[in-house]
Amino acid sequence: MLFRSAVEEAPYTVLHAEAPFEHRHYPSFVVAETELSGDFDSASRTGFRRVAAYIFGDNINDGGGSRKIAMTAPVTVTPLETGWRLHFVMPNQEKFDALPKPTNAQVALRRVNDHDAVSIRFSGWATAAAIKENTERLITWARSRQLVLSGTPQVARYNDPFTLPWRRRNEILIEVAK
Repeated sequence: MLFRSAVEEAPYTVLHAEAPFEHRHYPSFVVAETELSGDFDSASRTGFRRVAAYIFGDNINDGGGSRKIAMTAPVTVTPLETGWRLHFVMPNQEKFDALPKPTNAQVALRRVNDHDAVSIRFSGWATAAAIKENTERLITWARSRQLVLSGTPQVARYNDPFTLPWRRRNEILIEVAK
C-alpha cells in the first residue's frame, strides 16, 4: 500500500510511464528559490532553511504584515556553474503577483513556464552515488525513446528529514526540449 503525503505536490500529467521512469507535462508554476555555494548537502540544508523561512512568514504582504504559505513538495536542487539552486514550488492557488515579497534578498520568486520533463523515482538517501546512477539511467531511458533533453538534471525530494530511507521518495527530473 502506498501512503500519499498530505502536502500538495507540483501538478503534472503523465504522458508515458515505464516504472520507474515517466515522461510528464508540467503546467506553469511559481517557485521561491535561492542560490548557494558549497557541496550538495550543505547547500541543501542552508537553502531549505532559507526558503522555509520565507514560507513560514519571513515575507511582506502588499498591505504590510507577513503571511504563511503552505508547504509543498518536492524540494528541488539543481546544480549551477557556481553552486546550486534550491526551490519550493508555491501552492497551485498562489499567483505570482499575489505572493508576499521575501524579506531576505537571497530568496526570489520566479515563474516556471509549462514544460515537459522526464523523471526517475528512487528511494533511500539522495547521495552523490545514487544521484549519479539514477541520472545516467534516466538519460539512457530518455534517449532510447528519442527524447531530446534540454535541461540540467534536478534532484527532487518529497519527504521530511525524519522519513525512513526505504520510505523516501526521490526523483531526478530533466526537462525535455520542445
